[in-house]
Amino acid sequence: MRLGFFLPHIGPWAGPEALSRVATEAEGIGFDSLWVTERSLLPLDPITPYPLGTLPDVYRRVLDPLDALTFVAAQTSRVALGQAVINLPWYNPVLLSRRLATIDVLSNGRLRVGLGQGWSEDEYLAAGSSWQNRIARFEESVAVLKMIWTTDPVEFEGEYHTIPRSWIGPKPIQEPHPPIYLGAFTPAAAARVGRVADGWITVAYPVAAMSEMFESIRAAAAEAGRDPDGLELLVRANVELFDRPLGDDRMIFTGTLEQVGADVAATREMGATELMFDATFDPGVESVADILRLMEVLHGLGKEASPTAPA
Repeated sequence: MRLGFFLPHIGPWAGPEALSRVATEAEGIGFDSLWVTERSLLPLDPITPYPLGTLPDVYRRVLDPLDALTFVAAQTSRVALGQAVINLPWYNPVLLSRRLATIDVLSNGRLRVGLGQGWSEDEYLAAGSSWQNRIARFEESVAVLKMIWTTDPVEFEGEYHTIPRSWIGPKPIQEPHPPIYLGAFTPAAAARVGRVADGWITVAYPVAAMSEMFESIRAAAAEAGRDPDGLELLVRANVELFDRPLGDDRMIFTGTLEQVGADVAATREMGATELMFDATFDPGVESVADILRLMEVLHGLGKEASPTAPA
């Protein structure tokens, strides 16, 4: 199971020093990948309630995810660079294809593309993107990205996007294109992963529910004539460590170090391809130094070491 870590591009500490230190030290201790996510605003009176309660205050400050990846691409040489996830319907896919291909070129082929639809109508309103047709726009935009990355000249005529016959470059280094992972929380979205993606990025699901959903994704891939064994399962772990054990109703990857370690072991046993730790929301994180200490501990958990709790 590969191990990833989320860059500190969210929160009051987000800045060049935080990104540089976490990226270089994560690569140095052996993490396989670095990740970013997306939040465009922290609404005061949200149209759409946050599914997990109240939006964390760290979302007051969010560096652009793709710019953050570009920044650390120049300071690393081995780790993969991914998004979990960016919300595709907010973007023009032609311009996004160039931004993503640029990261792949500048990193010598280390890009992973994680795409989602988002859940916040407030953010759609701010982005000037239609909430009502987001699913159809998402599917068409995935097709546009793939066509631009694999075809020359490019020509596309869809319901939402039109590309006149054109040369579009650069192409990504990875062929036919960087791996595309999709977030999914509904049966329809899971079936889409099986049809068009290279893997599923999941978060907040208990292990049993993850396994069940991934089997449905594999079944959708087989039905579409694709090899289900080629699909990857990437698990985002929003870690929150506490001194005392939490009850049976706790969220996965929250609780004592032992409880989180049990979740890591269960994820590995389930056969996940990659586990990506996110320390952004841990109650003990108040600085970059805290993130670095926790990163060491979580790497130990992921490698089946015997870590000690962070100071």
